[in-house]
Amino acid sequence: MESFYGAKVCRLVQSCPLEIKRETSSSDINRRSNRKLVPMTKQPDDEAAASQSAVDRCDGEEGPSAEPPARARWNNKMEYFLAQLGFSVGLGNIWRFPYLCHQNGGGAFLFLYLLLMLVVGIPLLFLELAAGQAFRQGSIGAWKCISPRLAGIGYASCLVCLFVSLYYNVIIAWSLFYLGNSFQYPLPWEQCPEHRNVTVKECEMSSPTSYFWYRKALNITDSINETGSFNPYIVYCLLAAWTIVCLGMFKGIKTSGKVMYFSSLFPYVVLMCFLVRGLLLDGALEGLGYLFYPKLETFGDVQVWRQAGTQVFFALGLGFGSIIAYSSYNPKDNNCHRDAFSIPIINFFTSVLATVVVFAVLGFRAKNQAMQCVLRNVKLLLMHSGDVDKTLLPSFNYSDPTSVGLEDYRAWFKLNGSGVLANLTDCDMETNMNQGVEGTGLAFIVFTEAMTLLPGSPFWSALFFLMLLNLGLSTMFGTMEGILSPLTDCFKTLAKNKTKVTIFSCIVSFLIGLVFAQRCGNYFVTMFDDYSATLPLIIVVVFQTIGVSWIYGADRFLDDIEAMLSWRPSVVYKYLWKYVCLLAMLGLLGASTIHMFISRPTYNAWNQDKASDEHLPYPDWALAVLSMLIIFAILPVPLTCFYSVLKDRIRQTPIDPDSGVYRVVNTDDKFEIPMTDLLELNQRNGTSALIP
Repeated sequence: MESFYGAKVCRLVQSCPLEIKRETSSSDINRRSNRKLVPMTKQPDDEAAASQSAVDRCDGEEGPSAEPPARARWNNKMEYFLAQLGFSVGLGNIWRFPYLCHQNGGGAFLFLYLLLMLVVGIPLLFLELAAGQAFRQGSIGAWKCISPRLAGIGYASCLVCLFVSLYYNVIIAWSLFYLGNSFQYPLPWEQCPEHRNVTVKECEMSSPTSYFWYRKALNITDSINETGSFNPYIVYCLLAAWTIVCLGMFKGIKTSGKVMYFSSLFPYVVLMCFLVRGLLLDGALEGLGYLFYPKLETFGDVQVWRQAGTQVFFALGLGFGSIIAYSSYNPKDNNCHRDAFSIPIINFFTSVLATVVVFAVLGFRAKNQAMQCVLRNVKLLLMHSGDVDKTLLPSFNYSDPTSVGLEDYRAWFKLNGSGVLANLTDCDMETNMNQGVEGTGLAFIVFTEAMTLLPGSPFWSALFFLMLLNLGLSTMFGTMEGILSPLTDCFKTLAKNKTKVTIFSCIVSFLIGLVFAQRCGNYFVTMFDDYSATLPLIIVVVFQTIGVSWIYGADRFLDDIEAMLSWRPSVVYKYLWKYVCLLAMLGLLGASTIHMFISRPTYNAWNQDKASDEHLPYPDWALAVLSMLIIFAILPVPLTCFYSVLKDRIRQTPIDPDSGVYRVVNTDDKFEIPMTDLLELNQRNGTSALIP
């Protein structure tokens, strides 16, 4: 207590008057006008605190978890919907989903993916949408409203968003590099270059597209241990990528919302153009046949379930905090339940559309390569036909190699081909389709090679990489919002300088991102993409589900949603959150962890001498970096929980409210009993207080 009251602790006892000595120091007199005497009450017990709605605790509350008074709003529902859709529909829909679908059972994988999306993905997406809209906070503030001990979930989400943004923007830089090189004819990756009238050996041993990607674009080293120098072209493109992101995020959702009209819708225009063109190509139907042929035996493979669950997880952007951030700018009566269904359904059909386009074009490429294989083998057969038993020769007209069909050749080869000449080979379309159809290999090698076979290849190339650019930017805007929104919500200084914070964040991210612009940068991109986000995000979603369904209470959360939407969602969500989703996420976490420890993590490295890629194990220092990334990302969860528990114990005062202990507080603080009521209470109790 201040010396102004004459003692450190002043007691009001009903049987005795309270005497307070007056002091005349000017500093105390000045403080008197800003001080009031209020009763110290016992901290609310756990049961009382639990019965209070988190929305009520956060509404109107001052401090870090309170909503800023001038919080931005979406201009209209369309901007919000396109922002959420643009964040969920990203590069993974183009180069990861088609590969998983093809490798894991085709049509069977589609059914499994859709099942997991309905049972797990949509309920968890609804949880995040409702949390952001109800609490009107970023991920940190939203989970702090539910329980201060869960605030670490928001900090973990911010860290994961930071890791993802660092390498994700490098992919945008690669797209910019290819986009800039698309405006020339012929395309620079269409033919192998020559040095002193001799074809470059590395290109001749691989392919023009592989050579351009690994040597011209990346100038890659042979392993992750060889750092090499910076690639100047990628550095400039990375600077341009961060500049675009900074300009798009300059005024928050006011600018990024406008950009979404183009960045979210343009990819669909490009996909439809490629769909029409791709279905008209020779080999497109064969490619789709290989894709959608169902393999029901994959249902018994645990790894297929793991990959389907992981794809659902990343396709919807769960755990990043971006969904919560975007939803927090909505009016409270927005129908987030409808959004939770419409966004995943559109995302699913986008993935299917992209898969059809990819495999139609890949079918055309594979058919072209298979026909070239037939041509080579028939010419070889024609050269040695005099040395071959006449009964083993094919019935088709092999004297004209260009007239031989693929099916005719393969049927003859299966019967007699291997016994005719030792160096004859089978020409299988599916083998060609399996080459490099995942990740960057699909976008920057396989698809670029297919586009060189199309008439007007520069046009299709520019269109494709412009689509990749927009897909990446829409996801980057959401990822950056998952960092900036929670921090500016929790720290008033940052909120007052949000533009400066955005610019500073982009500059720092660009400087850190230079790690990925080295000659070995592609290996770091792979490492971050495979490990820096997977386990931390799954752990974040597990804690989110536990926090809402078990700590806060699924019924109370449904009550908050009912108060917000004026109708109550089905009780099915309660059981999905508490049991189905939680068990599914724990199973996914366990399967992913076991998969990491069963075999040593490896990466694809390009061997310049062999002109081919090879699987290499990560060195020990890289594994240490992987471990540190995972630990550092999830560390805020236990640390914040420990800090909150420790803080509560320090503040806890086991004093009976009837004991009459009082404290001095500022007039700006909220208090329950004003001074006038306190005097009236003393008079009724027969006590008096000499208040100066």
